[in-house]
Amino acid sequence: MRLLQLLLALALSVNAASHYVTVAGLGGEPDYEQRFSAWARSIDQVLRQSQIGGKVHLLIGSDATREKLRARLEEAAADCGPADAFVLMLVGHGSFDGVDYKFNLPGPDISASELAGYLNRIRAARQLVAVMTSSSGGAIEALRRENRILVTATKSGTEKNATIFARYWADALRDPSSDTDKNQAITVLEAFRYASQKTAAFYESQKRLATEHPLIEDTGRGEGVRNPSPEEGSGRLAAVFTLLRFGAAQQQANDPAKRKLFERKEELEQQIDALKYQKAAMRSDEYKKQLTALLLELARTEEELEK
Repeated sequence: MRLLQLLLALALSVNAASHYVTVAGLGGEPDYEQRFSAWARSIDQVLRQSQIGGKVHLLIGSDATREKLRARLEEAAADCGPADAFVLMLVGHGSFDGVDYKFNLPGPDISASELAGYLNRIRAARQLVAVMTSSSGGAIEALRRENRILVTATKSGTEKNATIFARYWADALRDPSSDTDKNQAITVLEAFRYASQKTAAFYESQKRLATEHPLIEDTGRGEGVRNPSPEEGSGRLAAVFTLLRFGAAQQQANDPAKRKLFERKEELEQQIDALKYQKAAMRSDEYKKQLTALLLELARTEEELEK
């Protein structure tokens, strides 16, 4: 069943529109206000520069209210079709009372339960919700869902200190080194691993006890993991969810003459990844047969793209 859901997500990723909403919540004091705003602006800027298509929204300062966030989510529910992708990224402070997580906003806060209600109405089959705040681990139970990737900056609602994970998440979208497979596309899994490693390195360099431990959950039923392994079932959707492209990949994706070939290339690459995850459950000869056919078609497609 999970393989069928994964392949459905891969198929829907071609010819789909992307909808991004980035929110910088309440800072509480000038230093945090500046940090959160800068990180959110950095994320928004790189998304706009990448010419990803679809819609890109930023809620910041006096615009970052519960009502305006609700309006953006309702707009996405009206606009997004099943083939589309939806991404919500929250930067700032959060709180957890032992029952529900809340994202701190000017005026009334918004709870994870409220967010889940709005997000569940969005028809996009591929969703990413990145809650990059203190206590964000407390949001996992309310927000996890089939075909939704959930990223949190903390492992629980009790990690209450201000987080820096969002800083490195923003860096991941700008730094080509986060593209570990060198295909000029940054996936959710690549961004998560980059930001997690940089966050851990920050605390080590400062000789401080780490007060945040990022998690990712993309099975719809787990508690989140720190070291996802697609081969073992975690991180599969995150590994094939492209956040943005750059360089030649971006140019090809935006070139009407090459777009169809480029989309076929991405589809083949994703099918190869999905097949590799199923290797252990397949007969060796059948695996080799399917892999060889996909690799040959990929090589032909890449040759056409280079002309």
